[in-house]
Amino acid sequence: MPDYLQKLFGLDGRVAVVIGGTGVLGGELCNGLAQAGATVVVAGRSEERGEARVATIEKLGGKATFAEVDAADRESVKSL
Repeated sequence: MPDYLQKLFGLDGRVAVVIGGTGVLGGELCNGLAQAGATVVVAGRSEERGEARVATIEKLGGKATFAEVDAADRESVKSL
């Protein structure tokens, strides 16, 4: 990211939680947030797809972790 964009939109030192980060659209959102400097919590039901997204982000130099969550289950979201 160019310096002027990093100053305007940079997320260094921030944490972004993306519920649905294991899907196509959510996964791309995770990538963009990581590129902006955020540490990303990839949250979703599929551990396999979540860990794959984390690996992709880390391969590109970002920081990420996976958290299993079911957005339709209130207790699951609270525990996240």
